[in-house]
Amino acid sequence: MKAPILRKGKTKSLLESSIDCALLAVEIYNKPRAPFRVETFVTHMIMAWTRLFQAHFNFTIGETYFYKEKNGRYKLVDGEKKAWELKACISEYGKLSQPVKTNLDFFIKLRNKIEHRTIDKDEIGLSIFGECQSLLYNYENELIKLFGEDYAINESLAYSLQFSKIRTTQQKEASKQLLSNEYRDLMEFIKKYREHLRDDIFQSQEYSIKLIQIPKIANTSKNDLAVEFVNWNVLSEEDKEKYEKLNAIVKDKVIKREAINIGKLKPNLVLESVKNISGTKLSHNDHKQLLCIFKVRPYPDFSPDADVFDTNTKYCHYDEAHKDYLYQDEWINFLVKLIQEKSLAKELWKQHFKSRITLNICDYE
Repeated sequence: MKAPILRKGKTKSLLESSIDCALLAVEIYNKPRAPFRVETFVTHMIMAWTRLFQAHFNFTIGETYFYKEKNGRYKLVDGEKKAWELKACISEYGKLSQPVKTNLDFFIKLRNKIEHRTIDKDEIGLSIFGECQSLLYNYENELIKLFGEDYAINESLAYSLQFSKIRTTQQKEASKQLLSNEYRDLMEFIKKYREHLRDDIFQSQEYSIKLIQIPKIANTSKNDLAVEFVNWNVLSEEDKEKYEKLNAIVKDKVIKREAINIGKLKPNLVLESVKNISGTKLSHNDHKQLLCIFKVRPYPDFSPDADVFDTNTKYCHYDEAHKDYLYQDEWINFLVKLIQEKSLAKELWKQHFKSRITLNICDYE
């Protein structure tokens, strides 16, 4: 597609704003002492992607990327027309590859989780560096595809330097974060999201960039770049084979094979076991209410925005193949303990469910 020629106007303004958001995101991410670097990077990259799509829509279909009421009038928020958010833009655009869409979906959900947290999220950045790098690379690729090489920003970006050692005080702070419920909750979300990805998507560089740093000590010219990036797709089969051998040296790959759903229980068996052990009969409605208020698994009518995989994996897992939920023995033990110790009266949990009040399960374990 021929790159559009943009003059002054809304499309160019949106595009420049999009690029500014991306550059600011990278600038803050690469400042070692900037607070909330990862949170800020994610937020600004979401804005960059959203405005990139809005610039494209404004150029191709005009000002139709806004929500409308049933009467045909524009939906307003604080007097301003409400534009499509990123998720809607992705759907309307419809030209992204599945790994790119999955990467964006990951960050949309992560942004929703971290925006109301109060912990310092820098430690999270170490875990999602690959996804962050892909988010940025995918953005520039789409930017060039839509508006041409003149808007490429790779020369404005630098490879972020990382210290090989972390100071003792920072190690102590990281240890505190590891004990934080909120930190563990975010790491659990990241872990579960990755576990449910298809292998081809997870291995794609469009979902997460995988880097190996190896000092270049042979055949090095004084004019060589300190960092070289190699495009996997243009390597010969011989070079790819060498890379795979090197990857095996750098990182041992552990493959776990196990039978499917061993130790996982369906609701009927959970309720039957609770009755046999405690002598108390719980109905399926009782079970649903307890699952909701303790946030063990999502229900659309209780938490409509929750993801199907958003479970407490100590007690429950989502079975994607069968599209239902299975429970652990620990959940039976928890329910029995709750009943025998009379920690939560039935009338109270029903009132909590009716009022959409959730409880911290750790307080009842």
